[in-house]
Amino acid sequence: MFTFASNLVYMKTILVPVGSSKNAKSHLQYAVDFAKAFGAKLYVVQIYNVYTKAGTMIKVDHIIERESRAFLDEHIASVDTKGVEVITKTFKGKLIDTIEKVCDALEVDLIILEPRTNSVKDEVYLGQTSGKIVKQTQIPALVVPEGYVYKPIGKILLAIKSAIVKKERVLYPLSAIKNQFKAVVNLLLVKTAYHVEEDFELNEELKSIVSETVIAEKPTTFQAVLEHYKSNNPDLLCVVRRKRGFFKKLWENNVILKKDFHSTQIPVLILSGLK
Repeated sequence: MFTFASNLVYMKTILVPVGSSKNAKSHLQYAVDFAKAFGAKLYVVQIYNVYTKAGTMIKVDHIIERESRAFLDEHIASVDTKGVEVITKTFKGKLIDTIEKVCDALEVDLIILEPRTNSVKDEVYLGQTSGKIVKQTQIPALVVPEGYVYKPIGKILLAIKSAIVKKERVLYPLSAIKNQFKAVVNLLLVKTAYHVEEDFELNEELKSIVSETVIAEKPTTFQAVLEHYKSNNPDLLCVVRRKRGFFKKLWENNVILKKDFHSTQIPVLILSGLK
């Protein structure tokens, strides 16, 4: 639940879904370090689903839940929690429905994701689990590269095709990160063949966040980011969900390949759709 003080937005609740990847420990450590910077509470959760054959009498739910809880406790013990309030929870259900209900009930401000969880293919960027959460929910998400070590965020590149903001609170995660790290936010507005003048009119909230605006004429946001990425050298890339927008290929399959997503070296903040 985002809180306010002197017109600044602060992040209070962060959720980390845990899989069984080899990167799970370093990912959790990043989440702990990130939560500590905000003084936020960290929920570490595992979601499981039980598929049983017809006629099976064995009750396995309580066994899986017990094993899941033991796994989470061991997982938490493997990192330095640095005084952060870390709460473990297990839930039974379908991934997307359960994640959405949990985030709503716990008033989660941000979900921190591994790019891939169970994928063993090196060419994969977003695996099935993280891909589903990014594309099938509107929960603000921070995708952290594998093995990435936490560091303060000094420069953010926000890449969008339209600055029209109709949803309330949609920019809060970006504002909270900017506030916490006193970061500079540079805006990359992408002028495509389908733009209208209103797309480039910044409202007061966006104006208060952005330090510098660059307009790039490119067929897609993806291509514009590739061209301007190195000159900006950001610590964080920020994009918004659009059904047919940024990184078009991201929205077509749950598995995203690294060759289709070139920013695999820094965290990516994905906001819910602005409209």
